[in-house]
Amino acid sequence: MTKYIFQILFIALCVSGCITTESSDEKGVVLKNKSSGELQNLNKGIVKPQNYEDKVGDTLKILSWNVEHFIDEHDNPYTNNKREDSGDKMEGRVALLAEALRKADADIVVLQEFEHVQFLKQIADDLLSDMGYQFFSDHESPNWYMNVVVMSRVPLGINYGYGAVTTPLTYIDKDTGEEKYETQNRLNTRLWSIDVLVNDNYSFLLTGVHLKAGRGSRNSATRMGQITFLKGQFERFLNENPNKNILVVGDFNATPDSEEMQFMRNGNSKAKFVDNLSDDVFSHPADAPKWRIDHILPNQNMQAELVKNSLEVKYFFDKETQNKLADHLPLVAKFLTADM
Repeated sequence: MTKYIFQILFIALCVSGCITTESSDEKGVVLKNKSSGELQNLNKGIVKPQNYEDKVGDTLKILSWNVEHFIDEHDNPYTNNKREDSGDKMEGRVALLAEALRKADADIVVLQEFEHVQFLKQIADDLLSDMGYQFFSDHESPNWYMNVVVMSRVPLGINYGYGAVTTPLTYIDKDTGEEKYETQNRLNTRLWSIDVLVNDNYSFLLTGVHLKAGRGSRNSATRMGQITFLKGQFERFLNENPNKNILVVGDFNATPDSEEMQFMRNGNSKAKFVDNLSDDVFSHPADAPKWRIDHILPNQNMQAELVKNSLEVKYFFDKETQNKLADHLPLVAKFLTADM
């Protein structure tokens, strides 16, 4: 009996040794969070694309932009909307967007109010084929045409889509003064998170958003419900890894001094985010900016990697041309991806 016990233990040790000595290429992507230096095995089934060559370097440039009803020339029979049906107001805008993206030269591009990721991939293939955009993702609405899409030079991992999630809205009715409680899940396709696998030593969770538009207590409450959900989701990631880097970008339809953005930055949560622009930096409308409702927000972990003074609102053309392309201005930021 003792002999068999030793044989079993020996086999177990051999198996254990085989597992621990296999490389990350064999078992999956093992990435190190730069903030902590701790290894985190994101997923044993995720590997780099076979022919992928990392050309990003020591910094990663990210662009976020609401490009205003950016639609293709085809009618989607599952979307009942006059503007989408007709392809209205798109003359010259595809070429302008491609020119702007070429000037931006961002490693990751997140666009809001964009019809679908297939259209973005077609633009990249036709007009930006030399720029290295290989990876695309979104979480498209089943019945609407304004989505949030992403294209990237660096590999992407798991996409966490939130379209099926129901979020609350509690507000005071302006006519009756009564407290109202409702729920909604029509808009949450415009929220998603995705793992960005920059290199063997750096990764982060990217979240793209286009929150509910409009002023007033009901619209604000809708945004608060969406943000409350997102912060709960981020807490889940931070419970798994307290040092996780998280970046949220997009059109929040909320100014820096709003209740929504104050809650996003702080609140009773470990998921706190940093607004690195002053309140007098504006992004909308493009021809005469008067407020900023667009944001790039690193969490406190990822704040350390933000390249100083790299976060800015950009013009790529004169104001008239910029406004023809989109009514929002884009935001760009750079982050360090290697120990400096």
